[in-house]
Amino acid sequence: MGRNQSLSNSQSIFPNATPSCFSEKSEEETLIAKTIEQFLEKNVIPRLNDLEAHDYQAIKQLFSQAGDLGLLGADVPEAYGGLAMGKKTAGLIAEKMGFGGSFSVAFNIHTGAGTLPYVYFGTEEQKETYVSKLASGEWIGAYALTEPGSGSDALAANTTAILDTESEEWILNGEKQWITNAHVADVFVVFAKTAAGMTAFIIERKLSGVSIGPEENKLGIKGSSTATLILEDVRIPKENVLGKVGKGHHIALNIMNLARLKLAFANIGTAKQSLELAVNYGKERNQFQQPITNFTMIQEKIANMIVAIYGAESAAYYTANLLDQIDSHLEGGEDIVKKLSNFAMDCAINKVYASEKLDWIVDESLQIHGGYGYMQDYEIERLYRDVRINRIFEGTNEINRLTITKFFLNKYEKDSSLIGQVERIDQQGDKSFVQPSESLLLIIMKTLLNLDKEMLQNEQECSRLLADVIQELYVMKAAVLRCEKAATNQSIQKLITETLCEEGYRNIERATVSIIASIVSDKSAKQRIFDEIKALPVPLYTNLFAKKRKLAMEAVDHQGYFI
Repeated sequence: MGRNQSLSNSQSIFPNATPSCFSEKSEEETLIAKTIEQFLEKNVIPRLNDLEAHDYQAIKQLFSQAGDLGLLGADVPEAYGGLAMGKKTAGLIAEKMGFGGSFSVAFNIHTGAGTLPYVYFGTEEQKETYVSKLASGEWIGAYALTEPGSGSDALAANTTAILDTESEEWILNGEKQWITNAHVADVFVVFAKTAAGMTAFIIERKLSGVSIGPEENKLGIKGSSTATLILEDVRIPKENVLGKVGKGHHIALNIMNLARLKLAFANIGTAKQSLELAVNYGKERNQFQQPITNFTMIQEKIANMIVAIYGAESAAYYTANLLDQIDSHLEGGEDIVKKLSNFAMDCAINKVYASEKLDWIVDESLQIHGGYGYMQDYEIERLYRDVRINRIFEGTNEINRLTITKFFLNKYEKDSSLIGQVERIDQQGDKSFVQPSESLLLIIMKTLLNLDKEMLQNEQECSRLLADVIQELYVMKAAVLRCEKAATNQSIQKLITETLCEEGYRNIERATVSIIASIVSDKSAKQRIFDEIKALPVPLYTNLFAKKRKLAMEAVDHQGYFI
């Protein structure tokens, strides 16, 4: 692969300048956002208690209403009842739905893993049979991969599918655990072992031998149905194989990537909701004869939330735009697998970053609420329970970090000029902290040259830190690119981006030092590397306290997120 080809937009490593990478919301997108806000306010929020009481009729009605509004088919082709609006608009919908509590979880599973396998891997007949029903809300979809014995090792399934050669039917047996939408789904994408390997099957709920276990008693997201899918001698025709026999892992892994990005968007929406709750409570809560938002430690918390949301938002919309560029050119089959798999790292980065920032934001919002935040009368208490799952499902963040590192190292192994590219890419924008951050990654990669690859795989702590460096740099560069293209709020976006990049550099430096200290045993060699780090041309650190106070007061004035 040539030096100038290694970082093409279709195989993103780090954000590159691309046409319309960041753009203002169109009139259509603004209308969609407003429609969802009204849908949530009128239909979803008043029924959250019904959902938590497992009122299945209520959730089915909500899906039907969402289908009538066209919200279930943003990235479904028009030929099958969708709107064909792409990943960016689908992301916007998922983000706005992030304000919808447990319904957001059910919604995202349906529109993502419950629908997209048919769109990308289904035959024409399968698409005509299932996609239009799913896009309209007539049917609800679910995705059945996890089993009691296979969590993070998702492909180690024990569910079996045996072909009866006489009837040409597949016979499935096994159990799938923690299936979202289990009690309301009409159709499941189920993964099972066959003689040829992992295979995906379409299982309709009405089939003989299909049953659903009791609802799980969960810590949070109580309003989404979660139960075991039980398969006992379930017979399906061979036409119900999704994709190719023995190639189910291609579907599982690629759909998981897209689900991770969709989850990141939902997390961004919930983070904005949490910030809004914190700001509005802080404005009303008086202590020492003044609102607590007047206190600078509270302002710092609010500003940190803004910076985190801006970073997650920048990265997610950047990635969605990249996927939109390739989506219309997908030719099916192996082409889908090849092109979508190139974005495994991007999607993993978004999932980890957004879910962990959301966790932290909700925690800080509850802290701002004080003792009241611990009471069920306040919405932040529910959010605190609900958001914890995000670091676990769609692949634990530990597994996603390994994915980030593995993808990056594989790219580097195939193209050694990647180091030069890391040092050189994106010479525009905020150079003050992005460039030395790239230099730190360069130092890490040079050091890893001396390591045996198998040894690195056993050093999971270093893999975790390298993933954090890659993730931090990805978000920084996406934010810089977004800031450069900003048509509105330019000065405030610049302030946020400067803060994000300065703190991002500090995080990357700490991780780099830890990696070098752990993997370089020779003291003199270690000292030379540390001296190289100290010699990097890093700008003088700025007064972040003053910057954050300004950001916080903007949020107070706007009653929440304001970009």
